Amino acid sequence: MGYIIRTTALFLVLTLIFVGIGALLWYLFFDGSMESLYLMMAIFIGLSVLINLFSFLFSKKIVLKAHKVKLIRRDENPRLYDIVQNVAVNAKIPMPQVGITNSPSPNAFATGRGPRNAAVVATTGLLDLLNDEELKGVMAHEIAHVKNRDILIMSVAATIAGAVSIMARFSIYGALGRRDGASVVIAVIAYITIPIAAMLIQLGISRGREYKADETGARITNDPLALAGALDKLENGNKMRPMMGENPSYAHMWISNPFGGKKGSVSLFSTHPPIQERIRRLNRMAGRITE
Repeated sequence: MGYIIRTTALFLVLTLIFVGIGALLWYLFFDGSMESLYLMMAIFIGLSVLINLFSFLFSKKIVLKAHKVKLIRRDENPRLYDIVQNVAVNAKIPMPQVGITNSPSPNAFATGRGPRNAAVVATTGLLDLLNDEELKGVMAHEIAHVKNRDILIMSVAATIAGAVSIMARFSIYGALGRRDGASVVIAVIAYITIPIAAMLIQLGISRGREYKADETGARITNDPLALAGALDKLENGNKMRPMMGENPSYAHMWISNPFGGKKGSVSLFSTHPPIQERIRRLNRMAGRITE
């Protein structure tokens, strides 16, 4: 319940920022009349609906294409396919599509707007690095994202944060058009601070959902230590073989930081919580299970 409350609160703040930048553009571009305010609000509500609709319909196809994912049948990789199928049955969700992307960097992600439209993807590096139990733990983490509908949540958060950044740039043009010193100062402050605030909220949502997926995945397999062991290997593996050419805007999707962050590091600008803290929580879960 705590995760739900925190995520809802962060989305509320992100929405308020979105509306706030709309109000700022109204102030900079229009005459200040109520009619123009209603028009601006209608525009931004409509834009918000279109942004969310686009994320809902097309995020999966875009992500799979961007990472050159090959969707497989069982005969093409029985080991991975059977593990995903077993985890999906335990999680009580429909069987997702299974994909592999050719990368030596060990990692995995899930995509899709919900349990009936999901895909889980492993890199070739992940399949080479992990044993079956660890791979099962990682796939359970990804299926937990599907079960919890995190992919849709994060797609919408990332899209709104991106839209806020674009709109903040327009504030500069509006301020220059007014030729008002105070307006220019307000626009410059908004241009610098609002996109950062939106990004921090997006990253806060991302880190919270990773903890939740660890917990849910460990409950699906009833084996927190397998996922803990996998995360330890993934941290070291991504340091040795960071993902080359990865778009930073997709970094939050992976189970582990694809750029090989420093061990135990934590930052407001991190897409992932510290691996060691995730492992500590999983070890604590294992202790409660064995009690």
